[in-house]
Amino acid sequence: MRSMFAAAALAALLAPGGLCAQTETPGPAARFAATTLDLSAYGEVSAPPDMATITLGVTDQAPDAAQALADNAAAMNRVVAALRARGIAPADIQTSQLGLSPQYAYEQGQAPRLTGYEASNQVVITVRDLARLGATVDAVVKAGATNVGAIEFGLRSRVPAENAARMAAVKALQDKAAIYADAAGYRIRRLVNLSEGASETPGPPRPLMMAAAAKAAPTPVEAGELKVRVDVTGEFELTH
Repeated sequence: MRSMFAAAALAALLAPGGLCAQTETPGPAARFAATTLDLSAYGEVSAPPDMATITLGVTDQAPDAAQALADNAAAMNRVVAALRARGIAPADIQTSQLGLSPQYAYEQGQAPRLTGYEASNQVVITVRDLARLGATVDAVVKAGATNVGAIEFGLRSRVPAENAARMAAVKALQDKAAIYADAAGYRIRRLVNLSEGASETPGPPRPLMMAAAAKAAPTPVEAGELKVRVDVTGEFELTH
């Protein structure tokens, strides 16, 4: 009789929903099939710029709005003509800001008094021959430009520099992984995953001092070099 009860109890435990049918939580050895190493590295290369952008413009004031706009348009036409005479293509001259605003005088205890209007026009130019950059700035100032903003150097194509930075980044990642693996008593079996972060070209726009008069010395401009950086992250599988 006892054997019959024992057999029935065993059958109940083995049946679906029984205690023995429940899956136990796997231990660490079952959860991790391999030892992995996650690292990040970057590659950086220097490249001489081959183009530059400058924001420049004209600001005029007049007693009435129409006169301010007319004076501003005439001055800006002279600036654009000077740019084209220096070899700047029409496609490389783009209007970035056009404005007209009233000007007021403020005196204590009195309402603001309208004194006139200020008209402004700004363009962003792209200079593709850096040897002409300083002379171009001098030319637009002589033509009537009153505002010359910061200069920003760039690359017409970033691909060659980025590819060189990628090669350097992967090499740095592999070297770092080899050091960590050796220090931990492992060796690298394979690269499991590799991802790339956003590439960047460090360096803010540089201020550019414009010539004060037509007889001033030519404006010197030094292009220097740009640094192109690529970040990568990799996961390596290790083995003994």
